[in-house]
Amino acid sequence: MRNDTRLLFNGMLTQVASLNGVTDATVSFSVAPVVEQKLEEVIQHSSDFLQRINFITVDAQEGAKVGVGVTRPIASRTQTDSRTGKRRKPIDPTDTGDRGKYRCEITHSDVAIKYAKLDQWRHRPEFQTLVRDTIVKQQGRDIIMIGWNGVNAAADTDIVAFPLLQDVNYGWLFKIRNFAPTKVMAGGGLAPATINAQGVVTAAGKVYVAAGTPKVDVDYVNLDALVYDATQLIAEWNRDDTDLVVICGRNLVHAHFGNFINTAGNTPTEVEARNRILTLPKQIGGKTAVMVPFFPANALLITRLDNLSRYAQAGTRRRQIVDEAEYEQIADYQSLNEAYVVEDYDMVALVENIVLGKKP
Repeated sequence: MRNDTRLLFNGMLTQVASLNGVTDATVSFSVAPVVEQKLEEVIQHSSDFLQRINFITVDAQEGAKVGVGVTRPIASRTQTDSRTGKRRKPIDPTDTGDRGKYRCEITHSDVAIKYAKLDQWRHRPEFQTLVRDTIVKQQGRDIIMIGWNGVNAAADTDIVAFPLLQDVNYGWLFKIRNFAPTKVMAGGGLAPATINAQGVVTAAGKVYVAAGTPKVDVDYVNLDALVYDATQLIAEWNRDDTDLVVICGRNLVHAHFGNFINTAGNTPTEVEARNRILTLPKQIGGKTAVMVPFFPANALLITRLDNLSRYAQAGTRRRQIVDEAEYEQIADYQSLNEAYVVEDYDMVALVENIVLGKKP
């Protein structure tokens, strides 16, 4: 590291220590509550998609879901009778029962930045911001990746075996499959899924979508028909919610919106949009279609975006910034307890293993 870069790095250490009320940022410390909240806001604003879901801070490591933005019918009538004890029964409009109670698992977000890269940044007035954003942007991408692909919370994760962070935490789709199996279509009539006594899919089938004859060589003649049918999996009081969207996998988008993707252009704004969230040019099954990074390629999910949440346990963010001269780098070690939550399973319909073609 160059001497002038060293001065900037030391200044960053001093600033981080001061903001968190500690004397030395190179020793592991608990991030101050105000700084912790600010970091959460910066991570959420690093992605258009993350801004459209819930970022919630909770006190306990595990407990009942918060249910932000969830609604269900509350109108009723009861003929009360004190003699029989018949009384009015209030309904919690955010209650989702005991399915999928949250539990925050620890996530390590450790970043190394080589001396050479820091030296390249030394002339930039926003040096500290560059270092921060290098970490924050990837933390945001990791949240999206885990949310769609997480199926385990392994004691020791393996990025080579699970490049989409499948073993870091339990994501939204995992929760739907296991806590609301009646909301999942993982096979059609021509190739049905195998389902156990609890209703969970144990062996996936296939859903064939193409121009053809329904129930003979295809399950659905197009995606519109599939989405109309899948919408029936959503609770009746939620089916007409105008905020419902269809999140489409990459293969579905390329097959049905290929011309739009190919002609979208390569201006920085358009490229950035494709890296975050892309609203497709027409609806599918009467609902707005969107493409989100890291969503499974051959699947679609119908829900409201604010039905998805990421919880962070307050007071659990730890940090340590270390100069690792033996590797010619600095390392920023961070950890946080977090969970991925579907607030209301009555507002989701998941379709997986979609094949765009006829049954062989």
